[in-house]
Amino acid sequence: MTQNPKRLGVLGTLVWDKIEYRDGRVGQVEEWGGVAYALSAFEAVLPDDWEIVPLIKVGSDLSESAWRFLRSFPRIDVDTGIRVVPQPNNQVELVYEGLERRSERLIGGVPPWLWAELGPLAGTCDALYVNFISGFEMELDTARSLRSAFRGPTYADLHSLFLGVGRSGFRFPQELPSWGAWLCCFDAVQMNSEEFELLGRAMGDPWELAAHSVGPELKLIAVTLGTGGAGYVAGAGFESDPFLWPQTRHRVATPGPARSGVAPAQGAERVGDPTGCGDVWGATFLARLLGGDKLQSAMNEANRIAAKNVEHRGANGLHRHLQGRLSAEGDA
Repeated sequence: MTQNPKRLGVLGTLVWDKIEYRDGRVGQVEEWGGVAYALSAFEAVLPDDWEIVPLIKVGSDLSESAWRFLRSFPRIDVDTGIRVVPQPNNQVELVYEGLERRSERLIGGVPPWLWAELGPLAGTCDALYVNFISGFEMELDTARSLRSAFRGPTYADLHSLFLGVGRSGFRFPQELPSWGAWLCCFDAVQMNSEEFELLGRAMGDPWELAAHSVGPELKLIAVTLGTGGAGYVAGAGFESDPFLWPQTRHRVATPGPARSGVAPAQGAERVGDPTGCGDVWGATFLARLLGGDKLQSAMNEANRIAAKNVEHRGANGLHRHLQGRLSAEGDA
């Protein structure tokens, strides 16, 4: 790392996962998850001249364990953006019936960031990655304030903004209220194929909606397709260098159509633990763009690393596994 590393803010929720498999594999696994998967990928893939700055609220009931876990990452700044709150930490019960089919139940939960809290912390960062793990990391007004005040590039995985919470805590898919306003709060966003379909219900065709949505504000929509790889829709004049993204904000749209494409997954389908694959994909994709890769190359590498994630159970030791320093069984 250089003497003055660039700083990547990683905003999300650290979740205590309880994972149960019903396909013959070992029973319940309990360990840290949520934004831990993205942090692991950034630790493994982000260029050496970057430092990782988690912007995370941790419940007091699990704070000691959370501190120990976060200190296991060599490049994480644990002093700037971690806040211990009195509320119980987020816990999620995941039950897998197969490789991708699962039920999800949320227990507890830390409060969202207010702009008065988040603004000074974001100001210490050069770029910002937002991962909506719970869907309650911030309200829309805070996201709008972030958009107005933060001058660096922003990337958001919108994942759990598409999940409601029932009385018993079970999550269920839902359309994203105020989706147009949310999309305008970030330079690039990510969602999976199911979320993309929910987004597209407003127009019937999600790809058509995406083509109308990208432009000077939102430059890119990335869509993870599971075993199919990933796709994207980019605005006219899209630049792969994230530090060029802020330059077009509030400008008139660049003439020309949006463009789209797919980066197919390579190799045979992996068998293992799919938890966190989308988080690893997005973190790797942004890390490679920050490292100078072009769009297609960054997506190909994100596909490769996300597939590698399947071979490792959980987030403990994942960054070493993604770097090739640990076998899939070595940190179980």
